[in-house]
Amino acid sequence: MSSFESWTISFIILNTRLVKRGRLSASHLFLQAGQQIDRRWCYTAIMPHFRRDALEKVGRWDPFNVTEDADLGMRLWRSGYRTAMITRPTLEDAPSRFADWLPQRTRWFKGWMQTWIVHTREPLRLLRNMDARAFLITQLLLTGTVVSALLYPLVLVNAAFLSAWLLIDPPEQIYMGLIAWLDWLMILSSYIAVMTLGWIATDRDARGAIGWRLLLVPAYWLIQSVAAWRAVYHLFTCPFEWEKTPHGPHERP
Repeated sequence: MSSFESWTISFIILNTRLVKRGRLSASHLFLQAGQQIDRRWCYTAIMPHFRRDALEKVGRWDPFNVTEDADLGMRLWRSGYRTAMITRPTLEDAPSRFADWLPQRTRWFKGWMQTWIVHTREPLRLLRNMDARAFLITQLLLTGTVVSALLYPLVLVNAAFLSAWLLIDPPEQIYMGLIAWLDWLMILSSYIAVMTLGWIATDRDARGAIGWRLLLVPAYWLIQSVAAWRAVYHLFTCPFEWEKTPHGPHERP
């Protein structure tokens, strides 16, 4: 349920040096935050270890959900199980080619949509299984990640319109100018916030290799939107198709 995928530095798919650690370090930061919010927090991606009796009790893996870790994490959470993080890292290379990256992100978005549909088809029952805070977190993570990716092109259109308006034909009314500048600054601050989180989430010895490439966040969000819309199409045309992601052995820096 990697809803803070925007944190990852794996967006720099044009340079394989930069995708070695970004995704994992960002996931680590996300997991730490989740654990502080609720010890029942279940995020099963990367390298999970289960007690078999717990896995059997919640129904094992869903063979039809293409992001099965998100669905299993939800079922474990709803059943009241707790999780903990081990201190040793898991070394896995993120996709370094766009041809590999796009199917993977498409599958993730499609799986998150499947998970939301399955678990929110009875919202009152879901609310009873979780507390109000957990229910809100679920809605923000699953729906927020998908909807924000789908609507991102509108943000770019809005930013372009505001830039042209303010620079070419600025509004005469002061309050209109202030509103336009505030809107534009909110868009800019979202980029700065994500770049800052990505920098914090990246290992110190990897930051030097990233450098100016953090400025590619807007471009990364755009291709995230491509993957999200592709996932919507696949949800209706091939909902259970699993696009495998090739993973080579981890290369230590």
